[in-house]
Amino acid sequence: MRLLHTMLRVTDLEQSIDFYTSILGMTLLRQRDYPDGRFTLTFLGYGPESEHTALELTHNWDQNAYDLGDAFGHIAVEVKDVYAACEEIKAKGGTVVREAGPMKHGSTVLAFVKDPDGYMIELLGTKRSD
Repeated sequence: MRLLHTMLRVTDLEQSIDFYTSILGMTLLRQRDYPDGRFTLTFLGYGPESEHTALELTHNWDQNAYDLGDAFGHIAVEVKDVYAACEEIKAKGGTVVREAGPMKHGSTVLAFVKDPDGYMIELLGTKRSD
């Protein structure tokens, strides 16, 4: 078994695609409209779906807002250097909501950024000790 994808519902598909490709460096893997169901599915990732987990963005054409709820936590993305990634994300217009630094009660360096719909993305360095 392996994890195939994680799905997020988004309100502005183009803005979300731009965030995940231009700011987080993902590649648009595939996209398909379902006119009868009035939704679009878009898959993004850091490599082919045959080898990597993807992120699925679901855009329901008639939905303008979502309640993110309090059960969902975040998506984690590995980066070479968390400090440098935060600076690059801010320079590209992204929102860093927790600056890079050691986690509370540990030594793993992490940061959090927010996507256009308010989903949290945790940035983790390649070397983690906690």
